[in-house]
Amino acid sequence: MSKINDMRIKRGEIWDKAKKFLDDHQNESGLMSAEDTATYERMEQEVVDLGHAIEREERAAEMERELNAATNTPLTSRPEKAVTGKQGRASDEYKNAFWRMVRNRGGHLLVQNALQIGEDSEGGYLCPDEYERTLVKALEEENRLRSLCTIIRTESGDRKIPIVASHGTASWVDEEGVIPESDDVFGQISLGAHKLATMIKVSDELLQDSVFDIESYIAAEFARRIGAAEEDAFINGDGSGKPYGLLHTTNGAGIGITTAGATFTSDEILDLIHSVKAGYRKNAKFLLNDSSIKALRKLKDGNGQYMWQPGLKEGQPDRLLSHELITSAYMPEIGAGAKPILFGDFKSYWIADRQGRTFQRLNELYAATGQVGFRATQRVDGRLVQTEGLKCLQIKGA
Repeated sequence: MSKINDMRIKRGEIWDKAKKFLDDHQNESGLMSAEDTATYERMEQEVVDLGHAIEREERAAEMERELNAATNTPLTSRPEKAVTGKQGRASDEYKNAFWRMVRNRGGHLLVQNALQIGEDSEGGYLCPDEYERTLVKALEEENRLRSLCTIIRTESGDRKIPIVASHGTASWVDEEGVIPESDDVFGQISLGAHKLATMIKVSDELLQDSVFDIESYIAAEFARRIGAAEEDAFINGDGSGKPYGLLHTTNGAGIGITTAGATFTSDEILDLIHSVKAGYRKNAKFLLNDSSIKALRKLKDGNGQYMWQPGLKEGQPDRLLSHELITSAYMPEIGAGAKPILFGDFKSYWIADRQGRTFQRLNELYAATGQVGFRATQRVDGRLVQTEGLKCLQIKGA
């Protein structure tokens, strides 16, 4: 743990030196020579690299804690009834059958009988429950939005979510006067299921090698591919065969502020924050890409203090005006008409997972090259349910 703290202290010290260098070498117009700019950018890149290294160390420490945790809960009282084993996709029988199917090892009748529990209509099999949780956790690490948004599960059909489109009001009336009617108007948002799929190829030799950790490999590869496609859709999706994204023109976040120039200023960041209602601001975060954070690092408040502050304690993220900064490669770059910053409570965006993740083994498709294909699919949808909970900053058009 001291290693992580030492890295955070070092990162803070480098950032302090970078701020001082920037103050000392900028002219009145905020410009620097090419040599000074290169020096500052090297210091800034070191801050970024240390931030990524700290995140990796924290994830490793968390995994170490989980592996060292007790696997059983001690029995502290006399049980009143017999404890039954896990059933369905949570059973050991199903889990063993699933992975025997993946490796194509003997006992086909036994495997088929056990797998009937999780047989998918398209010929694949649903993941065992425990492995499903592993995949979801891996997806959250690859797709930052899954850890921020509201996640619901649906079994079949569309999930209809009632929303209040407009609220009723109170009125001043005279003594014994007629009280006017003023009702809430209710609307409805429907969450369906869009199909997301990928093909994973593994050689016959690796599958037959008991040392090869096929479970971890599939989880990591599935999460990398599916997580990236999900995050892109949750931000930029147009609703055509994929979810409506947060930046969609009509079904996404509203524009909180449009900049006066080709980039944003500190005052415009403050305007963006206050464009979100106070009730949503207490849990609000910024979402932007690395190039936008680079521009944010140079902004100062009215007292000449830098607005961006690095996290200096364990588990403490980088912040801007006390709000956490989340980076995504799928947020737009700063440019005319672009929306490079989202701000608000991301619980306002709902992600609907349909059923479970499905795997299908394809023995013949890649047989000529000595490989086995695994077709991995999931069904998911997403929609901004509370539009007032998130706002975006838009750059002035050309």
